[in-house]
Amino acid sequence: MHELVGALRSYAWGSRTALAQLCGRPVPSAHPEAELWFGAHPADPAQVRINGHSQSLLEVVNTDPQRELGAVAGEFGGRLPFLLKVLAAEEPLSLQAHPSLEQARHGFQRENHAGVPIDSPMRNYRDENHKPELVVALHRFEALAGFREPVKTVRLLRALDVPELGSFAELLAAQPDSAGLRTLFTTWIALPQASLSRLLPKVLDGCVHYLSERDAGTGGARREFTAEVRTILELAEAYPGDAGTLAALLLNRVTLEPGEALFLAAGNLHAYLRGVGVEIMANSDNVLRGGLTPKHVDVPELLRVLDFEPLDLPIIEPEILGEGVFQYHTPAPEFALSRYELAAGAEPVNIPHTGPGIALCTHGTIRFFQGTDQLSVECGHAAWISAADGPIRAQAIDGPAQLFCATVDED
Repeated sequence: MHELVGALRSYAWGSRTALAQLCGRPVPSAHPEAELWFGAHPADPAQVRINGHSQSLLEVVNTDPQRELGAVAGEFGGRLPFLLKVLAAEEPLSLQAHPSLEQARHGFQRENHAGVPIDSPMRNYRDENHKPELVVALHRFEALAGFREPVKTVRLLRALDVPELGSFAELLAAQPDSAGLRTLFTTWIALPQASLSRLLPKVLDGCVHYLSERDAGTGGARREFTAEVRTILELAEAYPGDAGTLAALLLNRVTLEPGEALFLAAGNLHAYLRGVGVEIMANSDNVLRGGLTPKHVDVPELLRVLDFEPLDLPIIEPEILGEGVFQYHTPAPEFALSRYELAAGAEPVNIPHTGPGIALCTHGTIRFFQGTDQLSVECGHAAWISAADGPIRAQAIDGPAQLFCATVDED
């Protein structure tokens, strides 16, 4: 059991306050801070503090995978199978999806064969792994996630009352299923710029009119899509002339309250809009982007991996395992995530683990106990727990505390 210091990632959509406040640093930060990575991904591994020295978690695991990972070392090729993050979005992230395991392996090999450098900004596949992911809101968290039921989307398109959208609404009404969604999404995301420049302003005008409409006879129906319409206007302002703004009309608009979670399997189109959350995923950095970003966009490759099946609002409520103990269930074998709300002055609680674990403090200060050893971890820092470590207990000190514990799924 050792202290683990996250790797800070700066992207333009990040926050100048959220991660700095979490870690107790001066606010505002010099640059937008988007993510804290707690894992052993080669792109930016976290640092383990051992006897006053720092060593990357990747090196620690590679040096003795059997000790650090235990029985799962063979199952996952001697690699830590999950990546834990804190994500802070001040502005929308790109419209994106992640590949399946088979798609990732084929894509990685294809780009290697084509000679695309692993660090090239034109690279889609930076590893051979898939990337199912779960995000748990620390504060209110807004997102677009998965294709909305087509019948509801038809209502939205008609409610905007934009003549230029009429044929598209009828197309989807005539085929209200995944095939209809594929046709409409493909049409919009691949529109020539001249056509997009004519259509998008009309849609935005319709959005403005929708929000300003106060007619008593239609007000109730028009308020149904207020959040969706406001999001379209916000995206258009952040990314003028981007086809991703149109595509966003097809997606579920999701709001997570603190403690609620969102799970996204391979192929689910999504865009995180704003908020702070704890995110866990398979140990991968493969992203296929379709818009709403200055980064590399590869629409043909995105279309290869997308799942167009309509998705019910994919909000996950955790299972309550005991007082202040919550577990988030997903079908991903690479990870499991638990949350502990530790009361001030309470007795230490057990942190179950048989394999590797990362215990992240997101509020207060936590003291860990392992045999006769103790480790105090402040907010924004974590503890690395190896498979060889014995039973671990955790206790809040100097007030209440919150802890997220990432392990490998043992079900």
